[in-house]
Amino acid sequence: MFTEMSTTAVVVTAVAAFMAAFSGASVFLRAAYVVGPLAEYGVPEAWWNLLGAAKAAGAVGLVVGFFVPVVGTLAAIGLVLYFAGAVVTVLRARAYGHAPFPLVYMAPAVAALALTW
Repeated sequence: MFTEMSTTAVVVTAVAAFMAAFSGASVFLRAAYVVGPLAEYGVPEAWWNLLGAAKAAGAVGLVVGFFVPVVGTLAAIGLVLYFAGAVVTVLRARAYGHAPFPLVYMAPAVAALALTW
C-alpha cells in the first residue's frame, strides 16, 4: 500500500485530500464564506454542485492513489488545475485580496504531486 511512498508524501497527500474534501463539502453545504464569494465572482449557481463534485472527486482520487498511484497523480493534477482556475476566476473578478485562498488549497496538491511523481 504505502510502501513506495515516503511518510512525508503520505501525510502531505492525506492533508491535500482532507482539504479538497473540506472545500467540496463547503460548497455542497452552501457555507456562506464559500458561496458568497462565488456569487460575487459571477460563478453561476448552476455550477456550484459541479465544482464541489470536482473537489470531492479529487479528494477521493488522492486517497485511491495510495493503492493505485496513477489515479493519485491524475487527481493531484486535476486539483492543481482546478485551483489554478479558481485563482484566475478570483483575479478576473478583481477580488485580489481573495487570491490567497485558492492558493492555500492548491499548495498541498502541488506538494503531493511533487512528492509522488
